[in-house]
Amino acid sequence: MDKKRTFGVRIVEGLMRLLARRPLRKHYRAARFVTWLVGDVLRYRRDVLTTNLARSFPDVDYDVLDGMRKDFYRHFGEILAETVWFGGCRGEKGRKKLYESGIVEIDNSDEFNDFYDRSTSVMLLNSHAGNWELMGGVGQYDRSAPGRRNWTDKEVVVVYRALYSKLWDQVIADNRLAPVSDLDYEGYVEGSSILRFAATHRHDKKLYIFNTDQYPYWQTQHYDVGTFLNQHTEAMGGAAVLACKLGMSVAYIRWRQEEQGHYKMTFVPLVENAAESNPGQILEMFYKHLEEDIQAQPWNYLWTHKRWRK
Repeated sequence: MDKKRTFGVRIVEGLMRLLARRPLRKHYRAARFVTWLVGDVLRYRRDVLTTNLARSFPDVDYDVLDGMRKDFYRHFGEILAETVWFGGCRGEKGRKKLYESGIVEIDNSDEFNDFYDRSTSVMLLNSHAGNWELMGGVGQYDRSAPGRRNWTDKEVVVVYRALYSKLWDQVIADNRLAPVSDLDYEGYVEGSSILRFAATHRHDKKLYIFNTDQYPYWQTQHYDVGTFLNQHTEAMGGAAVLACKLGMSVAYIRWRQEEQGHYKMTFVPLVENAAESNPGQILEMFYKHLEEDIQAQPWNYLWTHKRWRK
């Protein structure tokens, strides 16, 4: 990375860390302005948002769809506010602040700990529901009894896709990894390198977190998962394929927003040994759960991206 780029990264990160010092409640106040700016002034990806909602809920009246659109923009503003605040949760003090905030709570810790204990490694299939940018703090969301959990932050592997902008790719990475910034963390792995990483660590027990709900890129293997939200859907199968090859257990991450400033995260087991299943079956289970969650909280999903090719 050249010096000019390094300087740019430092400037942006410095500004974000300065903003991150504000209490979360003040970030939510700012989120109301962001909601108005993004939704009413800039109309950020409104065409894509409207099309996705209309096709996913074809029997819903226009007024209801308009309410979903407004609720989505409100939630989108909250996501941005939470993400900036999250960047201030650094080091031991930051992890304590994150835990005490209660912003995310794993609500089936004991059950998942048992599932993890029985597994060689676990693949957690994540989506763009809730606030996926908070996953770097997953080690602080477990409310089980002290000493009960057998996994730590160092066992967590977060799989990501690099952004086109190197500057923003580094800024976002720094923000996502704020709670583990002092732990010599090595589990942030770009998608193109995950197969090699997993093969190298196949004898190490890991907790892989893999975002799954994107429509497939042209160069990836496609899997037909049938009808998802009233539309024929093809999906990327990277996470499911990897889990099947290495015999991992697989679980789905459910995000539910209980109220502003508090998400409940549930790890829903799908299979205990993916080698006995196949990627298509795993993806069908994933999309079934995701559809149920979206129907329960339609606004709690990132609708501004093209999830279907047509």
